Amino acid sequence: MARGAAVVAAAAALLVVVCAAAQAPSSPRLPSNYHVINPGRFGKRDQQLSCTDSNGNKAVCMAKCDKRCPNQCIVMCPGCKTFCMCDFYPGVSCGDPRFTGGDGNNFYFHGKKDNDFCIVSDADLHINAHFIGKRNPAMSRDFTWIQALGIRFADHRLYMGALKTAKWNSDVDRLELAFDGAPIDVPADLGARWESAAVPGLTVTRTAATNAVRVQLAGVLDIMANVVPITEQDSRIHNYGVTEEDSLAHLDLGFKFYDLSDDVHGVLGQTYRSDYVNKLSVSASMPVMGGAPSYVVSDIFSTDCAVARFGRRAGISMVTGRAN
Repeated sequence: MARGAAVVAAAAALLVVVCAAAQAPSSPRLPSNYHVINPGRFGKRDQQLSCTDSNGNKAVCMAKCDKRCPNQCIVMCPGCKTFCMCDFYPGVSCGDPRFTGGDGNNFYFHGKKDNDFCIVSDADLHINAHFIGKRNPAMSRDFTWIQALGIRFADHRLYMGALKTAKWNSDVDRLELAFDGAPIDVPADLGARWESAAVPGLTVTRTAATNAVRVQLAGVLDIMANVVPITEQDSRIHNYGVTEEDSLAHLDLGFKFYDLSDDVHGVLGQTYRSDYVNKLSVSASMPVMGGAPSYVVSDIFSTDCAVARFGRRAGISMVTGRAN
């Protein structure tokens, strides 16, 4: 029990630090006491890390990614405590889409493979997710994962997605980014940064040399995105059906929002409303949010879901002003 309490306390400390960093969009780098482990092409999950300790009483430690996130994890120094990226923020999505709502409760939204769903829709911000998946004949639903996001604000469109990947190699970047239809090219170096000329408050910063970025729109949103595959081990355990032709590369995501209205909707967005009432069975091991037809959109940038809120002109002008 003592060890469990320590892990919870460490996770709480991590959440405070990361969220505090996110409160200052002008400073895009992660705190200095974090390290990203990318196991590499040979699948070595143990890495030696020299954690800086201001008191000088912590020895070099060996950090190992948890089995929940074998392809990439974050290490908090000193002490080499490890966390999956999807442990970071409220608003997180990871795996078979498991969200942590704005109310702090976890839930699953399975959607349907090869479809797009609005996960946040507000007057001046709209975010859709494209789902990929595999059919399990023994189940009534698809296994699904988020492959891409389409983000609308003002008259702009931002895309981020995981490229279809056969044999996974974490040293090869499989993240695709585009703004208003033009590719975003960020050098493959930790901390490398791209800033939009059209919207100075929009930045993309690499949190690892490959497959991990932080996207910020000042005063509006802060998104952490990692491209990860389904591992062969997970596929064997859960019968996901990974093949040599497709590793089912997808996005693990963390969201932070700054100025959502109380009319916000979408799979995730509605959980940020002050009048949101969670009707899910939060005591269940896998509470599932249904109602997929209310959230389906016709493509990655469409705002035609039944619960859409995007497009009010006052809000559209305001979001550009905040970013600038």
